[in-house]
Amino acid sequence: MPSVSSLAEAAAFFAAAHAEGRRVRIGEDVTTEALSRILEHEAGDLTCTVEAGLRLSALQSALARHGQRLSLDPPDDPTIGALLAENLSGPLRHRFGAPRDLVLGVTLVLADGTIASAGGKVVKNVAGYDLARLVCGSRGRLAFIARASFRLHPLPKAARTLVAEPGDVAGAVGALLRSQLAPSALDVLHPGRVALLFEGSPRAVESQLARARALVGGEEAGLEVWEESRRRQGEARGSVLFPPGELRAVLERLEQAVVRPAAGVAYTPGPGERPEPPEALRRLHERLRAAFDPRGVLT
Repeated sequence: MPSVSSLAEAAAFFAAAHAEGRRVRIGEDVTTEALSRILEHEAGDLTCTVEAGLRLSALQSALARHGQRLSLDPPDDPTIGALLAENLSGPLRHRFGAPRDLVLGVTLVLADGTIASAGGKVVKNVAGYDLARLVCGSRGRLAFIARASFRLHPLPKAARTLVAEPGDVAGAVGALLRSQLAPSALDVLHPGRVALLFEGSPRAVESQLARARALVGGEEAGLEVWEESRRRQGEARGSVLFPPGELRAVLERLEQAVVRPAAGVAYTPGPGERPEPPEALRRLHERLRAAFDPRGVLT
């Protein structure tokens, strides 16, 4: 697969495809493997700007040397471009959100070769259109993601995990969500287990862990719980989207799943259940695609 190594090269590639009426599938016909640099890391501002071909593990390793991280932990080891294009997340989504919640700005190459930048490199920025969030989950159908800027978080000084096996999982999750506890992750490893990750100062983590245990019981566990959660998510064939208040009904009809109650998503071994988007939303999607790619270069 050809890989572009600069913005100019990417622009030239797409300009040629546009002129020739050639269809392009990002990730197959063109990749970002050669775009793998950390362009800026402003440790004092807790921000960074990176190229889209950089692997998440490489970014996390570089940030860790400064006591920081990008608070995203999806399965496997995606590139930054794939992270945004698929809006990938893992257990930390409970507290920190998905990529669209942490991205500050992007540089894109549009289907006709135009280079477009939006957002910025600081947490408070109101310049331009919110293209950074728009391309999250776009799956390469709107533009080629070349660079991205993110907000970062300090590495926690302490992290501990509690796993409970309450008889009433939905009831236990409801009690946790209504409490003053602030876990970084809360997953239901269905059937039967609720996993909580607490991060912060050692004293705060100890207090939160004790309060959670008093509420739902359970015992401490190691990082293997979160490795299992990401593995099961990565192996899932489908997903179920649901209003958070309907957790009990979802658990009753699924045999196995990794469930993120606050996000309203369950990753399942079998086919998923995604409601059809309203007609108005489908028309909006088509108008967006037509505006970004009128000749249908991107597939």
